[in-house]
Amino acid sequence: MSEHILMDVQDNIATITFNRPESRNALSQEMREGLMDFTAQAGLDPKIRCVVLRGAAGNFMAGGDIKGFQARQSLPPEERKALILKGIHGLHFAIYRMRQMPKPVLASVAGAAAGAGVSLVAACDLAIAADDSFFILAYANIGLSPDASSTYFLPRIMGMKRVAELTFLPERFDAETALNYGLINRVVPAAELEAETDKLAQRLANGPTVAYGHAKALLESSLNTSLETQLELEGHAIAECMVTEDHAEGVTAFLEKRSPQFKGR
Repeated sequence: MSEHILMDVQDNIATITFNRPESRNALSQEMREGLMDFTAQAGLDPKIRCVVLRGAAGNFMAGGDIKGFQARQSLPPEERKALILKGIHGLHFAIYRMRQMPKPVLASVAGAAAGAGVSLVAACDLAIAADDSFFILAYANIGLSPDASSTYFLPRIMGMKRVAELTFLPERFDAETALNYGLINRVVPAAELEAETDKLAQRLANGPTVAYGHAKALLESSLNTSLETQLELEGHAIAECMVTEDHAEGVTAFLEKRSPQFKGR
């Protein structure tokens, strides 16, 4: 596995780290392939109950690898297009896995989140950011349209007009603005980001994982289904939750006036 991306598992939390600090963690082909592999591993491993995405050395992700884009310019157009599509499809498959895995995915954002970095933050279930982080959909600055799911998630999060402006007229926006836009859930002092991320990730990893998985699937389906269908899905999901050990523990803990000790099953 490339050193461009790392995964560490501790206390039921898988932390996936973008690791190209010399380029502010710009997205390389090795990073795309690693993200595809790690999201598959995290999704299938029952011991992993929460996934955290973060960047090394004070930045989340500075978008695409501009030097890599330049290096491909010498290739014939069709060969270049095929190579580009291979990389894009790998990243998109990883994002699909993030959305389908039945456990929460948390973005921890420091420094720059640009281009695909913004897209990945939007694709996560939750996001926490340092107060000095910044965001920009910089695709148009290099003559590109967006990718990595941003045109799916961002209009649903922010509204079409706002996303059109951020796409056509790229400008940096800070963490407080990202919070107001609904892109992130929490802003914390930069010095406290790691500790606050760990605290939130541990809370998620100690939660009712099966219920989280059903809730995540329901939120996903609600974007494209009718009320009738959604109510049917809700009924099946809560019935499945009610036969879990975690539900029994939750009820017992409530009646005994103590905190539940969920096991994720």
